[in-house]
Amino acid sequence: MQRTRQAAIRRLTAKVCEKCGLECDEMSNRGFFVTVEGIEGSGKSTQLQRLAELIRRAGGRVVLTKEPGGTPLADRIRAIVLDPQESSTIDPTTELLLYAASRRQHVTELLEPSVAAGATVLCDRYTDSTLAYQGFGRMLSFERLNLLNSLATGGLRPDLTLIYDLPEEAGLARAAARNETSAQSKNESRIEGEELRFHRRVREGYLTLALSDPIRYAVIDASVSMDDVTAATIEAVSRRLPSLRLASTANV
Repeated sequence: MQRTRQAAIRRLTAKVCEKCGLECDEMSNRGFFVTVEGIEGSGKSTQLQRLAELIRRAGGRVVLTKEPGGTPLADRIRAIVLDPQESSTIDPTTELLLYAASRRQHVTELLEPSVAAGATVLCDRYTDSTLAYQGFGRMLSFERLNLLNSLATGGLRPDLTLIYDLPEEAGLARAAARNETSAQSKNESRIEGEELRFHRRVREGYLTLALSDPIRYAVIDASVSMDDVTAATIEAVSRRLPSLRLASTANV
């Protein structure tokens, strides 16, 4: 009887996290969720790999993933939605729904379980890509986008989002050079074929999002050297998530 009463009191008095609705002892076991965003050719994927290595070398558990994709089903959706041969056939709303379906599977199968298990999840693109590309880029309804993002994520939000920023012309030139040496990148280049003003709207969209929530977003200048971008990444992560341990940058 006494144990039952103590358990009831604990449930009533426990502090609850506003972000995830978990009690404080459950929250203490959760890992971090970090996403990276940016226009095509911003170098975010390379920086994510470097960040993952620093966390692993410091003894942390890392789940490195991407969107669209991240699970077998979501990867099949990725192959469709990024195929350059589909550039003239995919309706913008169809594209949006495919991204949302991929995300929902990703969240339920990989992201949420990994964060709940205490891993640091590093994800290459997430909901902000939908807002930047489908909202600012394709000019679809933000009300609809926010609704779909909410349904797809179940409320799972990043602890930190790093936005790698550089002029769209420079990013597209990098992406084109990358595609010349990578068959996989060339097979996933549908978005890069959009007109320049589309990419300009996407970049402006990311910067607008960053201004809306300076606590969650950190904008990083991606036009400088790769090592300088890494240094800025480490500084941003260390400042925003001080309890996330990172190893020395030597030999990264």
